[in-house]
Amino acid sequence: MLKSERYKRLIAWFEENVPIAETELRYDNPYQLLVAVILSAQCTDKRVNTVTPELFRRYPVPEKMAESSPEEIYTYIKSVSYPNNKAANLHKMAQRLVSHYGSVVPDTVEELTTLAGVGRKTANVVASVVYRKPAMAVDTHVFRVSARLGLTTRAKTPLQAEQQLVRHIPEEKLAIAHHWLILHGRYVCTARKPHCDECGLSFLCASYKKTGFSENNS
Repeated sequence: MLKSERYKRLIAWFEENVPIAETELRYDNPYQLLVAVILSAQCTDKRVNTVTPELFRRYPVPEKMAESSPEEIYTYIKSVSYPNNKAANLHKMAQRLVSHYGSVVPDTVEELTTLAGVGRKTANVVASVVYRKPAMAVDTHVFRVSARLGLTTRAKTPLQAEQQLVRHIPEEKLAIAHHWLILHGRYVCTARKPHCDECGLSFLCASYKKTGFSENNS
């Protein structure tokens, strides 16, 4: 199957079967989403959502977080992964957000990545979810699912996977395509023992076609 046809059929399947796909992180504004995505690195959205309500009550705006300290921020996020590093990054992020951007979360990947704790994946999430920019965030789920389905070929890094996905997915579909792939990886095409028998995409899955089951279905 030509790669262009694979993408076309995959997008059509998701549009029919998953017409609504959104982030599972809870937020009310760009600042809250930025904080939540920073916290979600190597941590589940479910865990982040248990932490952020109290965190946002204490720090409702960037100025409050900037005036605080990593030590205090830590007390609100200590149950997430790597809380010390994330507390320090949140503090630095808030300070720069206030001093350089007037407390307004920037809308470009280039500006977002100048903030502490914000890598390309986090920047792409914020740019696409909040500002509807044509960006593709590649996390472990997207990276894995894209390779298994045959959407990417020999991609060694998230950036290489992103470049291939952006090349083939129409700009207007990039934002929702990120959520399609991440949710599919989270609940169906899981890292260990993927649920191939329940997967509606097995008919075009490159890994399934090769082996009759996903390469990690054991």
